[in-house]
Amino acid sequence: MEEINFIARWGHLLFGITWIGMLYYFNFVQGGYFKSATPEGLADAKAKLAPSALWWFRWGAMFTFLTGLYLLHTIGATLGSNEFIIVGAVLGTLMFLNVWLVIWPAQQVALGMKEGDGPAAGAKALLASRTNTLFSAPMAYFMLASAHKGSQYSAEGLSTGLWAALAVVVILEINALIGKQGPLASVAGVIHCSLALTAVLAAILHFV
Repeated sequence: MEEINFIARWGHLLFGITWIGMLYYFNFVQGGYFKSATPEGLADAKAKLAPSALWWFRWGAMFTFLTGLYLLHTIGATLGSNEFIIVGAVLGTLMFLNVWLVIWPAQQVALGMKEGDGPAAGAKALLASRTNTLFSAPMAYFMLASAHKGSQYSAEGLSTGLWAALAVVVILEINALIGKQGPLASVAGVIHCSLALTAVLAAILHFV
């Protein structure tokens, strides 16, 4: 059993690297290229490159999520949960749902794989993708912190700080679905906001 748990941890990390690596590629590299590419280059990238990258992106997300569920069920049941892993798991779950329920369907329209309003779909996919990038740093922080700082917190009698942190996350997710990019519109903006969100959520759990 211990060996299976270790393989699940290894797989969770490997799939997560694939998923988040593709997320950063889309936001930090491909987006800028699409803006500066020639019409021919853009058409070729949309027809060949983007669909292939999205395949790795969405299936990396799927298997990261599935291995994460397994680890929560097995290791979490043995060692217990804490407020760090709860926040990290909620962030990761929302990111996974954004990939499959928002980004992938919208990108299919934006890339011309399905009929629909391409520009509107592209904007919808971009906002959800930027939100996933926003969530990525705090998600990684809380996943790692759960093993080192989690003993300070108990799954029994969840604190006001946990509920406050989750409320912030939910508000940001609602914005991802119906809001605007705001400071997430630029690469620098989303990086700075992601680091700031990490600090804010950590402070809430520590001090509230």
